[in-house]
Amino acid sequence: MRAYTRLALAGFRRYSTYRQAMVAGMATNIAFGLLRMAVLVAAIGQGPIAGYDVAATATYVWLGQGLMAFVLLYSDKQLSDRIRSGDVVIDLYRPWHLQLALLAEDVGRAGYAAVVRLVPPVAFGAVFFPFRWPSAGTLPLFAVSAVLALVISFGMRFLVNATTFWLLDNRGVHGLYMSCTWVLCGLAVPIAFFPDWARDILWSTPFPAIFQAPIDVFLEQGAPGTILVNQAFWAVVVLVAGHLVLNRAVRKVVVQGG
Repeated sequence: MRAYTRLALAGFRRYSTYRQAMVAGMATNIAFGLLRMAVLVAAIGQGPIAGYDVAATATYVWLGQGLMAFVLLYSDKQLSDRIRSGDVVIDLYRPWHLQLALLAEDVGRAGYAAVVRLVPPVAFGAVFFPFRWPSAGTLPLFAVSAVLALVISFGMRFLVNATTFWLLDNRGVHGLYMSCTWVLCGLAVPIAFFPDWARDILWSTPFPAIFQAPIDVFLEQGAPGTILVNQAFWAVVVLVAGHLVLNRAVRKVVVQGG
């Protein structure tokens, strides 16, 4: 555990060195948040849709702009690049479990992102737009939901990167994941805007648990206990799937003489 704690701290320090990039990302988040606000407020101009009035929509937009960087919706390529170059063999020799080591680093990254990418957009939205704050008892549940969303997002990204063990070049899988995630997780529009049959299908996948679930907990829409159980289930599923895929990949690396 000491090694993983140090990896988490290292992840925090690593991303804290890119201050200008973080400020630029924060400004970009706010700029796109304004565009999303304009589109969604126009959509509900004739009245609330699925319980989303102006205040709920503003909360959805600005909280989502912060969560997008916290959970890291779009797949990173760090692991896939190391697989392609062969450097992953060095990682496999180190005295840790590669999946848990990368998760620890991602937790450190998310810790820094929570300060500089999650809080500022929420504060901006709360100051300049109608904002719906939850009750005090809901905030701890939201924190748990956000952490579970981070774990699920990491597990999905790990699986996407692990395909490089077999494909050697996973840019197609990476592009498909990026193009689908923003719709399936609820970033484009809230999942509640979809027809009933589409909502049922989406909630049977891990994608809403990455993004829509913590927003629903914050907005107190739906039963928080049910949402958290759903997230916990998918967190276990994707981590176990990643563990099995990594074990299979390690055998493949040995067979290939890596």
